[in-house]
Amino acid sequence: MVRSEDYTKLYEKNDNVNPSHYKQGEVECIDALEAATVNLRGIDAVCTANAIKYLWRWREKNGVEDLEKSIWYIKKMIRKIQEGADHKG
Repeated sequence: MVRSEDYTKLYEKNDNVNPSHYKQGEVECIDALEAATVNLRGIDAVCTANAIKYLWRWREKNGVEDLEKSIWYIKKMIRKIQEGADHKG
């Protein structure tokens, strides 16, 4: 498995895959997402990761649009929980 810091070194010159809005300080968004979803699966992992991703980058990329996308994923997860679809909690 290629670590994100190794991948970043490979693509420093023209980095369309790993742009600067996916790094906060020394932390890559992909690494934070991996940690946040390690015990999740399926739609729980997808919604959690996407909500975090949009919150992570909102100020550097699409502003309010990214905040709204994050809310959409959070609401999707809430609906699934309320339906009782394979959730703990």
